[in-house]
Amino acid sequence: MARIDIGQNIMKPKVVPATAEGFFQAADDRKTGRICADLADMLEQKLRGEMTEDEYKEAKGKLKRGCRFYTPHAHFNKGYKRSDGEPVDSGKAVIDMDGCADFAQRYEQHLKGREKELGINMVNISVSSTGGHVLFDIPEGLSREEAQQWMAHLMGDVAYDKAVHEPERAIYIPCREYILYIDEALMFGDELHPAEVKSEESPLPAPPLGECSDAKSVAPQMPSTPPKGFRPPGTGEPKGVQRLLKVEGAGRFPTAFRGISYSEIIKEWWQRTGGEPQEGERNVKLYQLAVNLKAICDNNPALLMQIMPRLGLGEQEVKNIVDSACRETPKGISKTMREILSMKPADSDGESAASPDGVPPAMPEKLPKLIQLLTSNTPAEYRAAVAHAVFPALATHLCGVRFRYTDNVEHEATLMNCLMAGTGGGKGCIDEPIRHIMADIKRRDKENEDREKEWKKENNKRGDNKDKMLRPEGLVIQIIDSDMTKPALVTRMDEAEGHFVYVKLNEIDLFEQLKGQTGKQHFQLMCLAFDPGAEYGQTRVGTQSVTARPVCRFNWNACTTILKGRRFFSKVLTDGPISRINFCTIPPEEIGCEQPVYGAYDAAFDEALKPYIDALVSARGPIDCPQAFRLIGKLQRECADFARLSQNETYWNLSHRACVIAWLKACVLYVANGCKWEKSIEEFVRWSLNYDLWCKMQFFGEDIERANNGEGSRIGSRGPRNLLELLPDEFTLEDAKRVRRQQGLSNENNRCQKMIRTWVNRHYVIQNTEYSFFKERYTSV
Repeated sequence: MARIDIGQNIMKPKVVPATAEGFFQAADDRKTGRICADLADMLEQKLRGEMTEDEYKEAKGKLKRGCRFYTPHAHFNKGYKRSDGEPVDSGKAVIDMDGCADFAQRYEQHLKGREKELGINMVNISVSSTGGHVLFDIPEGLSREEAQQWMAHLMGDVAYDKAVHEPERAIYIPCREYILYIDEALMFGDELHPAEVKSEESPLPAPPLGECSDAKSVAPQMPSTPPKGFRPPGTGEPKGVQRLLKVEGAGRFPTAFRGISYSEIIKEWWQRTGGEPQEGERNVKLYQLAVNLKAICDNNPALLMQIMPRLGLGEQEVKNIVDSACRETPKGISKTMREILSMKPADSDGESAASPDGVPPAMPEKLPKLIQLLTSNTPAEYRAAVAHAVFPALATHLCGVRFRYTDNVEHEATLMNCLMAGTGGGKGCIDEPIRHIMADIKRRDKENEDREKEWKKENNKRGDNKDKMLRPEGLVIQIIDSDMTKPALVTRMDEAEGHFVYVKLNEIDLFEQLKGQTGKQHFQLMCLAFDPGAEYGQTRVGTQSVTARPVCRFNWNACTTILKGRRFFSKVLTDGPISRINFCTIPPEEIGCEQPVYGAYDAAFDEALKPYIDALVSARGPIDCPQAFRLIGKLQRECADFARLSQNETYWNLSHRACVIAWLKACVLYVANGCKWEKSIEEFVRWSLNYDLWCKMQFFGEDIERANNGEGSRIGSRGPRNLLELLPDEFTLEDAKRVRRQQGLSNENNRCQKMIRTWVNRHYVIQNTEYSFFKERYTSV
């Protein structure tokens, strides 16, 4: 007989007997994952002050009604919530602690390791991520309400919902990542139910049921001998009796943020704010630290208490400081904290193929001389964007220059850049560097535009029956207008004599003015521009019509907000434009921050820039850069290694052209430097590749995954994860399958086995037995 039931949603309360398969199907359902993610986002909005408490509660209630649920206290023979439903008591109790901010820590401190001893079926974070639930078998001799009070006392006298005891009570099923512990056989199996297991041991002493005399009292230690009614721990469990879900970060608080340990963050904070406080200034400085740390700790006082230094103060004094800081109105991550978070983690070699968190990879300290010059007048927070955005303008100076890639195909320096950042986020930072780079081309274009105007003016003076003047030769005009018609654009490309045409757009949707009659002309243009030797043009019958098919040489810069950019590319997620474009961004500023100060783009700047521009203009023909060729081979292998370890198809597909873009940047820097290689180019290009892929995964990864999978699947905003890192040093095939499921990856068609075979062949792991493995060599890629 089933012990508990599962229902589709609370609005359609039809239930079926619960099975492990049905429960995990609900936990792994994409809809469940999306609801949990949306609820977490809403909580952050409330904490940031973007939603009121009433708005949050109303929105949370509506969203939760779409969740599947289970009935922890009963199985219903004739129907859920019917007067004649004949509920059959499950012998279980659930303690509901929704609103307990330190739920995971309490589980870690009081229950972890004692689950079998206490008859715990499942421990999970609630779908709203604001608390959690513990499902357990009721000890003999206790009512459900007494059992709940007993469990609350074991967890440190935690507050819980005392109304949750009736048979019809429903609990929402969370996503699998929120499940900290589960014993399938105890929760779903009939033959393994503890009420049917006989034991000669003494019963459990009755827990205190009245008010506790000391609110700080430690939970009582359980007797070493198991009570009657509980399966003896240790030996003799049937196969498959328990499954532990060791989710990263579950059941314990993290010790690091974005790859940097909290201790390193605090150490760096003291260095940047006048040093570690002395007696007399400890309270004020600890409060300032707590206010800044809470922005990266989800405003979680329990986590703050774990990481905050004491500096000789008592626990209660530090707790008061933390509580005061958490009551402070959220203001986002401060400028000083963002600078600290941009540091390279101490254990990182700078070669990570992707950053899984919400901040792009940190820019290297030592830059190539040209990039150092171009970013020298730029505020620190904008330098990464400028360092990426200057390449299309630099490459536009090359004419007839070709580089041979690893596929033995010659490429010209086609580089397209899109800067995506928030409204008022400082996207204008790229304007002046690009204007000075393009100054020489603009001067020559002006001369040729004047010649073209004179020719048009002279022809207009002649009647239709008079001979028209031939179009002047050498009308190389590289800078074009965004609202140019297709015939005019074809003419510009045809007359460019092997040069690139270039456009800079303040808003990316201005590209839609190039649609023409096909509706996607601008996207086709982007794809053709990137592909070596691709032609762009038209064939017309009329004698006055433009008929030409020149090679498509087209570089551009564009800016957009993140929302508008995602909308702009939403119809072509899998059609190719995104992988061919180099993306960059600007991290959001805190509210009320100081306005950035720029340096002067003066004659001295132009004088320093001129040798690099001259080197680009004078270059011709095929150019071999062996250092760039060797570098891109390494970067391709690093991306392949990370793809094997993360098993993320979207990342793998995007990495192919991202490597080409990074390689072209290396070649441009090499030519601009007089065909001399700088050691700093390698580190810069590796960072540029990782940054580009981070932006693509951050802005489009989930949408591309959804488009590729039809209905879509939630992969999260953190980007691809290294699956080997998520596994213990010794793991089984089932462990690997579980991790794949947690990351939204399928195990169909033996995909997990194929993945492990690849790892074995690449010497990442060694096979121990038929179904167990251990890590042999692991280098972060």
